Amino acid sequence: MAKKLRVTLVKSTIGQKPAKRATVRSLGLKKLSSVVEHEDTPSIRGMVASVSHLVKVEEID
Repeated sequence: MAKKLRVTLVKSTIGQKPAKRATVRSLGLKKLSSVVEHEDTPSIRGMVASVSHLVKVEEID
């Protein structure tokens, strides 16, 4: 069974560059403390890595 990632927005996107804001939105995060779950794929990992200073990531089964 594939692993999943739980991504939580812990810091605001105010003051961030438009590309970082777009990455957060494309992950499905809208408001502070919002949580989404994604399949653990290289593309999702890359998106999370680019906004790692704004999000918290947990691996779940």
